[in-house]
Amino acid sequence: MMKPAPTFLTTRQAAQLLQLSPHTLEKMRVTGNGPTFTVMGRLVRYKLDDLLAWADAGARRSTSDPGPDHDKAA
Repeated sequence: MMKPAPTFLTTRQAAQLLQLSPHTLEKMRVTGNGPTFTVMGRLVRYKLDDLLAWADAGARRSTSDPGPDHDKAA
């Protein structure tokens, strides 16, 4: 059985899904702290699964919760 093709979103669509501005996603691409993206020629696209995984990775229980990447930063 074939795996379904990934759903690709434009920067505007991805920003709308994440409730961010497109400019914020553009800045995150430069700094490297945003969701994974794909470049297709001159076009930037985001896989829906990557966006959802990135959003889930940011989940915290409190403002003092360092998150799962805390040990990696040290």
